[in-house]
Amino acid sequence: MTEVIRDIYLTNAQQKKEWAAFLADLGLANFNAQELGGIEAIIGLYDDDRLVGTGAIAGQIIKYVAVCDRGAETKGARFNRVITALENRLATLGRFHHFVFTKPRYITSFEHIGFRLLAESDLGAILEKGSPDVTQYLADLPKPTPEMQRVAAVVINANPFTNGHRYLVTQAARENERVYVFVVTQDASLFHTSERLALVKAGLADLPNVVVVGGGDYMVSYLTFPAYFMPADASVIDYQTTLDARLFKNLIAPACHITTRYVGDEPQSRTTAIYNATLARELAPEIKLVVVPRLQTADHTGVISARTVRQAIAAGKRHDWVDLVPATTDQWLQDHLASLQERIRKGQEIHGN
Repeated sequence: MTEVIRDIYLTNAQQKKEWAAFLADLGLANFNAQELGGIEAIIGLYDDDRLVGTGAIAGQIIKYVAVCDRGAETKGARFNRVITALENRLATLGRFHHFVFTKPRYITSFEHIGFRLLAESDLGAILEKGSPDVTQYLADLPKPTPEMQRVAAVVINANPFTNGHRYLVTQAARENERVYVFVVTQDASLFHTSERLALVKAGLADLPNVVVVGGGDYMVSYLTFPAYFMPADASVIDYQTTLDARLFKNLIAPACHITTRYVGDEPQSRTTAIYNATLARELAPEIKLVVVPRLQTADHTGVISARTVRQAIAAGKRHDWVDLVPATTDQWLQDHLASLQERIRKGQEIHGN
């Protein structure tokens, strides 16, 4: 019988059970809420009523790809058919650029069907396909002039932009001829990407050697890197942070001649402290990592934190945020307080980093 593609629905208990069992037999057994939560569609390749292949899409990401070649006419045919069906589904959604995160041993399989390797570690790899790709992103970045010898980078989420962020960038600007400030591109925060980018640009407008740019698809939160293919006892944070660091070192930094990266120290976040340690390990020796002590509050009771600002927004207490942010951020918060509080009332998380 001809093999056919059908949709699989996790809301159907029987389909979900069959799907999970199929994946588990092929070594994919990570079905935590974070991995399943963003899935928009799952397809199954069926030989009669037997599931022989599957894959899912979540935004621009293809995940949970697995095939059983038993009974297939040719090796790799089912894999190709699953990926083609997923790409067609993405195209109907207007998405012509996509990523896959997978085990290193499957890199070649994806490269054979047009994917490009962006970064890999011993635990996982990230590949992309489609347009606009990383080549276009790098081409669009403003380049330093040839005489510039000291070029640095800062990567921030800025949810929202605070005096702490400005202090970090200012330190870099004093010590370098050009500083790239990459703003993480991900609409999963209280402040939308366009809002965060605008606040950073406004808050740094007086620093002539600072260039603020969006991170595109290559500066997102490493914590969102899918880990569905990793065993539960593996170091997911190490995999995520290593991939992120290698992507920056091997692609972003060379394009802009970046030789130094600045980060704030992290006395309050174990995860970000691990990330800083990973950056120090992975960027050396080509790129120097400078860890800047976090800016203290005026009363020296702690460090300036964007989380504290968000909590003050939720409570509507301007006096709790006004000394923590630049005047440009303060004015924006006053102008948009009602809409921000509405987002919080609708369930937007504000307590993360």
